[in-house]
Amino acid sequence: MTAPYVKTDKTDGIATIEFFHPAHNSLPGDILALLAEAITEAGDDPEVKVVILKSGGDRTFCAGASFKELVNIQDEAQGKIFFSGFANVINAMRKCPKFIIGRIQGKTVGGGVGLASATDFCMATKFAAIKLSELNVGIGPFVVGPAVERKLGLSGMSQIAIDANFFYPAEWARQKGLFAQVYESTEELDAAVQEMATKLCGYNPEAMREMKKIFWEGTGHWDELLAERATISGRLVLSDFTRETLKRFK
Repeated sequence: MTAPYVKTDKTDGIATIEFFHPAHNSLPGDILALLAEAITEAGDDPEVKVVILKSGGDRTFCAGASFKELVNIQDEAQGKIFFSGFANVINAMRKCPKFIIGRIQGKTVGGGVGLASATDFCMATKFAAIKLSELNVGIGPFVVGPAVERKLGLSGMSQIAIDANFFYPAEWARQKGLFAQVYESTEELDAAVQEMATKLCGYNPEAMREMKKIFWEGTGHWDELLAERATISGRLVLSDFTRETLKRFK
């Protein structure tokens, strides 16, 4: 079993940020904090022109929040801190002045869909089905909702949020605008991601910074909004319904 990690590799103006957790790339609070920090550092690094966000492993991009931490939440304050982890990463991605390319090699669930949605250009394999599973445990995709809605629209976001047991295929996500392209294999995906990142490195960094500002217009209140959403989730995770559901899953 490989230990969880977040690592950054810088080559020729491209910062590749990779995260990994042996439990299907689920993300506990400490890994989320390292991920937010790595994204912020890449954004501040004058040598970096473009960022690639990826995860380790083969068939799962991200299984969402750490179930182990979820079941151990004892009060609302602790709950808010837990759910703020994904909020901090999404806000770091939003504020990063560099384009972030998402490399989605496999299934992604809950908070992982939020991360994919917060990238600026997202590419995937045909294995990258998506699911917002939060309603299954009596919560909801409150923190990641704004990022997902921004990419899928309210209709698409509400569809996968309500149908919380169903994996929507990668082609559906492409048609809705989450994925720019869907590839047959990880090898094809990696080649395409590298080609796109290299191409972007040849463009005017100032123009890309200004474009990113425009793409994210109207989200300046997300620091407060996502904190409010984390409070809602932190309260609901303590509900009798969720407690009983988590016991069954445990």
